[in-house]
Amino acid sequence: MPRTVAAYAAFDKTSPLGPHTITRRDPGPTDVQIDIRYCGVCHSDLHTARSEWPGTVYPCVPGHEILGTVTAVGDAVRKFRVGDTAAVGCLVDSCRECDSCRSGLEQYCDNFGFVMTYNSPDAHLPGQMTYGGYSAGVTVTEDFVLKVDDSLDPAAAAPLLCAGITTYSPLRHWGAGPGKKVGIVGLGGLGHMGVKFSHALGAHTVLFTTSAGKVADGHRLGADEVVISRDADAMAKHGRSFDLIVNTVAASHDLDPFINLLERDGTMVLVGAPEHAHPSPSVMGMIFGRRSIAGSLIGGLPETQEMLDFCAAKGIVCDIELIRMDQVNEAYERMLKSDVKYRFVIDMSSLR
Repeated sequence: MPRTVAAYAAFDKTSPLGPHTITRRDPGPTDVQIDIRYCGVCHSDLHTARSEWPGTVYPCVPGHEILGTVTAVGDAVRKFRVGDTAAVGCLVDSCRECDSCRSGLEQYCDNFGFVMTYNSPDAHLPGQMTYGGYSAGVTVTEDFVLKVDDSLDPAAAAPLLCAGITTYSPLRHWGAGPGKKVGIVGLGGLGHMGVKFSHALGAHTVLFTTSAGKVADGHRLGADEVVISRDADAMAKHGRSFDLIVNTVAASHDLDPFINLLERDGTMVLVGAPEHAHPSPSVMGMIFGRRSIAGSLIGGLPETQEMLDFCAAKGIVCDIELIRMDQVNEAYERMLKSDVKYRFVIDMSSLR
């Protein structure tokens, strides 16, 4: 039988988020029930809650950077036991039959697309949408639950489920490592993880930021160099030298200055999702260097587990600011002003 749990929801695109009660299914044979301890606050939560991206169904309970404790498991569950630390990221189901799903790339599911952790139709509770981590508990199929090593700070590990995998995946796919020069554009929730991962993978890492106030932090996080992207001379010194640039900025901006920094066959990967499209890039700048612009969306379950294991081995977590559940609306406003270093995480015990 379904159970009810406390949550925080958006009820329309303009009102503040507030208390709500939602329904969660009891664990079936392959399900894992999790008592949520921490949930990161992603810019996607704000976009969805405020209907800046189309398709929001209200009430909407955001949150897809979920970390908690297993409180019950189905009879067929083999990977988790009660008491384990477990995590849930941006997806909770997919068709599991298409080429992408069979390749461990569930985020690119070819049939009906992956089922998002929130604001997707819930196949287990017909007529209901999925609800995210701004809640006391969640029930998820075992195949979409991840293990988190207890050596990691649980609050600081929660944002790895989105901010972490969103930057780790393109760095791994495009071969960041020793002998490669990698640029990270933007030092926010995504960018600070991009710097940490690029450095840990052994690449020469260059941070691009518009803020001189972030230079020291960039170096502290692992950047070998920090460039103020508004300084044309500083940018010119890096012309045609990058193998890979990961652009994390979630606001529309001119891509051409970064395209010009790519060496022949270099790639700029876009992982920030802006409300409005970027201006069209210079075709000539791409043609004359056989350069590429690509996109990347989180990671599949195997790669996300690989990322969590890599973080445990290297001692990598997010830089966070821990907040109460009733501070989330203030956090949204501060996030719009880039007033966070570098990820808000909700202590879900404050909801109970």
